[in-house]
Amino acid sequence: MFIVDTDVHNYWSSAEVLLPYLEPYWRDFLVRGEKPGPRGSFPHGHRPWLHPEGFSRNDIKPQTEEDNYLIMKEKHLDLYDIDVAILTADEPLEASTLANYHYANALVRAYNDYMIDWWLPKDSRFKGSIIISPTDPHGAAAEIRRLGGHKDIVQVLASHGAQRPYGDPFYHPIYEACAEVGLPFAIHFGGQGGVNHNAVASGPTAYYWETHALLSQPAMTHVVSMISNGVFEKYPDLYFVVIECGVSWVPSLMWRLDANFKALRKETPWLKMLPSEYCRRNIRFSTQPLEQPQNVKHLWETLEHMDGQNTLLFASDYPHWDFDAPTNLHIPPAWRDKVMGLNALEVYKRIEVPAVTARVA
Repeated sequence: MFIVDTDVHNYWSSAEVLLPYLEPYWRDFLVRGEKPGPRGSFPHGHRPWLHPEGFSRNDIKPQTEEDNYLIMKEKHLDLYDIDVAILTADEPLEASTLANYHYANALVRAYNDYMIDWWLPKDSRFKGSIIISPTDPHGAAAEIRRLGGHKDIVQVLASHGAQRPYGDPFYHPIYEACAEVGLPFAIHFGGQGGVNHNAVASGPTAYYWETHALLSQPAMTHVVSMISNGVFEKYPDLYFVVIECGVSWVPSLMWRLDANFKALRKETPWLKMLPSEYCRRNIRFSTQPLEQPQNVKHLWETLEHMDGQNTLLFASDYPHWDFDAPTNLHIPPAWRDKVMGLNALEVYKRIEVPAVTARVA
């Protein structure tokens, strides 16, 4: 089986690995400027809740910078025979929380260069994501065009915490650049602080576990916004990938959207299809964290209503505490080849299709 893991977090021991990639002006900010933590912390506007322990698994304790890769290789890539690991960073996604978008742009640009220099050469299985700060769409578009031609870059990635719903025309320069270089646009759980709106509709949460349970709320908003604002009419070949936001909410949301669209379609005459049809054609969802009802058949029935066999992409979320091993993914057995890798090949077109995979497909 060909396995593409669409959410592998490549950590660092200190954000100061970015220093060689920052211009002197911004390097001074990172060394001497205020940060939410000790020296080596990544600058970002913090959130109202605090994790009670930490985000990583207890068995993953790197001591050196090199350990971040060596432990990943031992405990994930080699252990589960991962064929492709798409790197999704971690703290750099929080750059979008900064009010100073010039600084945010400098930080994500430095991270992207560091990732290309340090991580991609480590292992032929690695593919990279261009991290952007969507607070400055034109700056983000410039970064996409700067790196979008790199052969091992497979997507553009932003936090799901944002200042506006992602279908807003404010962000369309980003999608124009994605379409130009032929990359999907993805969002990942995070960016819940600073200048970004609260990830929970009625206000800030007090506890991490309740926030984690509600992580689908911003994703719902972005999905609806991308469809209703005609992003997929304007850019019909653009894939929108929703990472680490759950999946079981998708069918009920599409049912409601389709019903409302039929009754109120005069508001958005540019839409030529039902919302659910755009969702099936243009939007993909990572499996992690996959909901876990007591009766797994209830989950499978729900996933069937979102055409899960074709719209789900395997993700482990390594090395986080709620990591999902490829061997423990609770999906219908008949779907495994597609969800574990073949669907990803449709979205991430720069991943080479092995001959054995082509025969299976």
